[in-house]
Amino acid sequence: MTFEQLRIFLAVAELMHFTRAAESLYITQPAVSAAIQSLETEYGVKLFHRIGRHIEITDAGKLLQIEAQKILDQVSLTQRGLRELNNMQRGELKLGSSLTIGNYWLPEKISQFNRQYPGIHINCTLGNAEEICEGTATGLFDFGLVTGEVKVSLRNYLEKEVVGSDRLQIVVGKSHPWFGRREISPAELLTTTWVMRESGSGAQQMFEQALQNWGIDPTELDVVLVLSSSEMVKAVVESGVGAAAIPDLMVKKELQLSTLYAVRVVDRDAGTKLEIVQPVWKLKHLQRFQTKVASAFEQILSQCSLSV
Repeated sequence: MTFEQLRIFLAVAELMHFTRAAESLYITQPAVSAAIQSLETEYGVKLFHRIGRHIEITDAGKLLQIEAQKILDQVSLTQRGLRELNNMQRGELKLGSSLTIGNYWLPEKISQFNRQYPGIHINCTLGNAEEICEGTATGLFDFGLVTGEVKVSLRNYLEKEVVGSDRLQIVVGKSHPWFGRREISPAELLTTTWVMRESGSGAQQMFEQALQNWGIDPTELDVVLVLSSSEMVKAVVESGVGAAAIPDLMVKKELQLSTLYAVRVVDRDAGTKLEIVQPVWKLKHLQRFQTKVASAFEQILSQCSLSV
């Protein structure tokens, strides 16, 4: 049984005439007769009674008419769905993002994409940088958006591109001795307690790298708490416990309200302010097929401001 046979059968069943069915389909009358005869022979049933110059549909024909219409309707819907997918009317975009980027930087980009392509379903998973890198490498995400470094074991599978940047602020709460101080030296970072993100966090990776660049061994810091989200770190520091390095995106409101204070770290010998600026990386698999949906989202990222 073929789709073409079903189309011919339905035309005959609707018009109750072989010749008119052939004319409506722009094929010959013998081709119509051959299609109907093939169906009847294959399944051992009569689809039409031939009565003189007229035909009548049989019970078997009535059953096939109902089911054939369902089949062709479903085929039509499937074809339409594929066309819509090709025209960006339907589809799915799978994103993985580190927590800070996903909560503060990415929503604006997702909203812009949704305005242009409202039929595309966006599935965004948040995790730490290490989890997002691994998910992108295994095909779980079309793109990963993270800060921090990609593990050496994954670099052969992932292409990375800078699509933004973020700055880490060293912040303290009102009860901390550094609150309101104009500046501190790198060595003074060893004189306070610290609240940290877990080791898989992009922010934590960048902070540790900055410390090493400033000649400080991260293991010498007095770490009293290690937490799984920057929001938790911020809340704990705001309540008066230690210092923390937190993305600027997350503390703008608290700095404006003076519930947190950003400490300037200055190399007094060189007379320069030491800053921790981290890139926002867009990750994608080097070899996996990229859909039109994914390509369209890449364009959104390139059009948006690269500064966070």
